[in-house]
Amino acid sequence: MRIVLAFAFGLLFGCGILISGMANPAKVLNFFDLAGTWDPSLAFVMGGALTVTAIGYQLVFRMGQPLRAPSFSLPSKQELDVRLLGGSAVFGVGWGLSGFCPGGLIPVLGIGMGAPLLTAVSIVAGILAARTAIRVTDNSYPAKA
Repeated sequence: MRIVLAFAFGLLFGCGILISGMANPAKVLNFFDLAGTWDPSLAFVMGGALTVTAIGYQLVFRMGQPLRAPSFSLPSKQELDVRLLGGSAVFGVGWGLSGFCPGGLIPVLGIGMGAPLLTAVSIVAGILAARTAIRVTDNSYPAKA
């Protein structure tokens, strides 16, 4: 049942990305082009997503316990560190250069274009490089299972 729910929510998210036009990298890149063909629609999509998320969190936390798990699993770390800030910066630069964030990338991978595939390969390479760098420099990082 957990897999079915994950698939259903993923499908809903992917449809939302496609319907909103956020799978089109030109639309995303135009949001960042303040001096040229600026398109504010990404701000409206993000605002709508944040509103739905805020309402959803309020409703879910009132339940006291998740429906399909014994307890909520929330991050406990609250301080900003170099890894978080560096990762955020790399994410933003990659998004600004390619026009794809991972959420918008996944629905368009199947259309057979080179740009989404190149972006996906770059994301995976970046994740592997970051994990390797962390593993080499940080002994507290979990060992590979």
